[in-house]
Amino acid sequence: MSTSRPASRETRHEAALTPALLREIGLFGALSDEVLDHLVLSLKTVHVHAGDTVFREGDPAREMYVLLEGEMEVTKHSRRGHETRVAILGPLDTFGEMALIDMQNRSATVRALAPSRILCVTAEDLNGLYRFDLKAYALIVLNIARDMSRRLRVTDGLLADFAASVLDEWGATRSRQEPR
Repeated sequence: MSTSRPASRETRHEAALTPALLREIGLFGALSDEVLDHLVLSLKTVHVHAGDTVFREGDPAREMYVLLEGEMEVTKHSRRGHETRVAILGPLDTFGEMALIDMQNRSATVRALAPSRILCVTAEDLNGLYRFDLKAYALIVLNIARDMSRRLRVTDGLLADFAASVLDEWGATRSRQEPR
């Protein structure tokens, strides 16, 4: 994590994380109690202060996160260098998962808007789950793919609306400029 202050890592995973909490998170949907117990013992939570950056666009990546408490913003730089907010995240939202799928650097910056607590799922955690329970591993990867697909559908709709709006404006401007 690239923060201006060091984030505090909880050392008592059992007190901070429970199978019941994991059950509420879509990423862990349909997992058995045994697998949830395993994850409670292996996953870590991190406290992030308001204003801290969890990661920056272009950073190398080997983990994804689930926002347990707080609020985060996702920003992206345009080709002209303008930073634009593309999303606000709330409790139980996931972020950073693309890096675990495509092994590329971060595609956006994520910053805490409020004091937050995040669950970190590393590539090593997923590898450990792969060794512990292949079916559970496959379910998590499928849940990541479903969430990414849902986000892509939303983005496609926004892009189509934006393109239609730009074309409508261009057409209206052009018709006003044509001689009569």
